[in-house]
Amino acid sequence: QVRLVESGGGSVPAGGSLRLSCTASGYIFRTYCVGWFRQAPGKERERVATINSYSGKGYADVVKGRFAISLDSAKNTLYLQMNSLEPEDTAMYYCAATYDSGWCNKADFSLWGQGTQVTVSA
Repeated sequence: QVRLVESGGGSVPAGGSLRLSCTASGYIFRTYCVGWFRQAPGKERERVATINSYSGKGYADVVKGRFAISLDSAKNTLYLQMNSLEPEDTAMYYCAATYDSGWCNKADFSLWGQGTQVTVSA
């Protein structure tokens, strides 16, 4: 059974940084497309960043240059480094995974963690 567990969320002032981590059991991150999504209250869930060996790294325009996704294969851990945080980044952040090895923008994200809350104050 696959289990994804996020950590690293918290409350920071605008301009601050956080690093989210996602560990997996029963699943190997480096094999497939994986990524981070977020959902703010009253808004739809949005894709933040994705990564796999086929399509590389992809970012939502609103986080380009501020966020960085990475994967430590030895630790089987997915990261999201978030810098220059803005109040608009406040949301629940989810780690998500697929069984797709091709283009991430066409992947079916069917595996989800429980989420970690990020709150950025003005």
